[in-house]
Amino acid sequence: MAGIWATNSYAKRSKVGALLVKDGQIISDGYNGTPKGFDNACENEVKCDVDWDDTNSLDNGESICRTYDSDCSKCPHHYLVTKPEVLHAEANAITKVAKSNYSSDGSTLYVTLSPCFECSKLIIQAGIKRVVYKDIYRNTDGLELLKKAGVEVEQIKDLD
Repeated sequence: MAGIWATNSYAKRSKVGALLVKDGQIISDGYNGTPKGFDNACENEVKCDVDWDDTNSLDNGESICRTYDSDCSKCPHHYLVTKPEVLHAEANAITKVAKSNYSSDGSTLYVTLSPCFECSKLIIQAGIKRVVYKDIYRNTDGLELLKKAGVEVEQIKDLD
């Protein structure tokens, strides 16, 4: 279900879903996205800054990449950068349960991507005792922090 929940995210780079479960019941859910009242776009698009052809342009007047014609997204210098205001799925689930009548103390967090360091701090403070994740995040500092705090962590590749 965390994988299904991740599809709600407007992120282009990585869609992440999280579910908080306690006593066999889902008590909260979350996916990565922007805070209430913000535009749903999670990333800023950074176009390549090399090899521009200013003599040839798109219909809107924008210059095009000489190497990749009008499809700059194929250029290795074109990329997406996550906006700083984007909340991770775990943070959304934890803040959502904080506004409810449920307690996350002793719960299990199911998440499609292992938690980052910042989310791991929230997980510890929220009293979550177990984290089950599908894919591993590029930086494993969060997992190490959870283990150090005595939070059980488990990777299950078939969460879909």
